Amino acid sequence: MGLMDGKICVVTGGGGSIGLAAAEALLAEGARVLLVGRTEEKLAKAAASLDAAPGMLDYVAADVSDASDTRKYLNRAVAEWGPIDVIFSHAGISGVIAPVTDYPEDVFDAVMAVNVRGSFLACKYGLPLMNDGGSIIITSSIMGTRADPGVVGYATSKHALIGMARVVAKEAAPRNIRVNVFAPGPISNEFQDVIEDRLTDIVGQNGTDFLNGIIPLGRHGQASEVAKMVLFLASDQSSFSTGSVFQADGGMNI
Repeated sequence: MGLMDGKICVVTGGGGSIGLAAAEALLAEGARVLLVGRTEEKLAKAAASLDAAPGMLDYVAADVSDASDTRKYLNRAVAEWGPIDVIFSHAGISGVIAPVTDYPEDVFDAVMAVNVRGSFLACKYGLPLMNDGGSIIITSSIMGTRADPGVVGYATSKHALIGMARVVAKEAAPRNIRVNVFAPGPISNEFQDVIEDRLTDIVGQNGTDFLNGIIPLGRHGQASEVAKMVLFLASDQSSFSTGSVFQADGGMNI
């Protein structure tokens, strides 16, 4: 038997490397998984890369910051398989790197909409559709526990998610639904590459090398290894953990 046998899981940001790795880990343990992302094409490619038995995997394109789209993807999972056991609210964008005095207001609003409103809506509309004893996992970041110049939009959103998760954890506790924060550090993927290209211009050296120099383990993480933490939080192995921040960052938070 797998850790997730019979469980229904929704993964937003399912077309990216961490969402995809988490879906792979959940499927391997017997879960049914709905991938959610912005574009049908990217989701179709992601789904095709997964080794899933018929009826175990589906996907739907949606804007996580839109209430109607949120209800659409959640209702899709319920219509397909029944009440939801796990919501991994992972979708996010990084914004730009700029001082607060120069930070574009429209970019700030977009970051807050996807990163914060997206998880708010997932909780608001997802909780009524969940089985008691389920799990909600909200992706924050190393930037949810520290701060650096130039990332006011991203850092603000990731700090906000920790506060949100703690409120929802207390509200959902009577139903034994756990709500925890997954906070990864730099991961070797396309999302991080974009950030580090911007960082290179600012620090005057290779952005990836710069970050590796301040990560105690001296390297970026791999999506497949941090996805194991998502599996832990999704499964009953974390049955007495709620309202907590679980970091997978190579010690960068120290």
